[in-house]
Amino acid sequence: MNAPNTLAPGPGQDLAIDDETFRTIARLVHDVSGIVLTEAKKGLVVSRLARRLRQLGLPDYSAYCRFVEGRDGLEERQHLISALTTNVTRFFREEHHFVALQEEILPPLIERARNGGRLRIWSAGCSTGEEPYSLAIRVLESCPDAARHDIRILATDLDPAVIARARAGRYPDIHRNGVPKPLEQRYFHRADAETIFEVSADLRRLITFAELNLMGDWPMSRGFDIIFCRNVVIYFDAETQERLWQRFAALLPPGGHLFIGHSERVGREAQGLLVPAGITQYRRTDAPSELPVNPQSQKGVST
Repeated sequence: MNAPNTLAPGPGQDLAIDDETFRTIARLVHDVSGIVLTEAKKGLVVSRLARRLRQLGLPDYSAYCRFVEGRDGLEERQHLISALTTNVTRFFREEHHFVALQEEILPPLIERARNGGRLRIWSAGCSTGEEPYSLAIRVLESCPDAARHDIRILATDLDPAVIARARAGRYPDIHRNGVPKPLEQRYFHRADAETIFEVSADLRRLITFAELNLMGDWPMSRGFDIIFCRNVVIYFDAETQERLWQRFAALLPPGGHLFIGHSERVGREAQGLLVPAGITQYRRTDAPSELPVNPQSQKGVST
């Protein structure tokens, strides 16, 4: 039998959240990240933020809101978003996308790169890195000498904590996380722990990791041939989703490809720019985009 907890509740423990405070937190989260928190998420907010209240020594969620909205709360807003976002991912998730990538999309793009052109892929909302490393594996399977050509993958996420984990490239039990044994042997090596695998230098050379909030400025200097943004936009409201689809389309050349999550669909207004090309896969049409990629700046993240 477990021993009873004899510690008195600390700040943030066993506290409920009133409707007004929940709406304040939901507004803050939406303003910063575009994520929509419905009333059904109250329990999640309470459980996820209780630890932050304890760490900050705050008595309740109202005090937490006042802190986040105050002069010293800017950094805490990032902790708020990190606490309330769930990073569920694995290598080669939605495998049909990677089959289409290697069999249909990459061959002509790699041939172009071998003839002096460029190939750019963006993993938007890359979480802990399994997606961009999966992309890099497919690129290297199609072009083992990719590092000799102008081929790059940009991987971004708004959470600096998950970007740090992605950049570290260390994963437990990868053979149970979607990596076939032959690919494990080629692109990973065992790290200091028996069950920890680290990505190879060949994969790292192809990827640039960076923090980027999809709701904010996109400081890319040029566009992309392929964009993966999967199971991210589903958390936004319809207006934000529509705006993002059009911004993605503006970064793709005619014939460029957008891959989205299994529960996501491109909205009506963007359908003139993005046409279905497979299961949750879209191709950029020749129609001109009316939206600027980045209304404030065209400098920053190199692509």
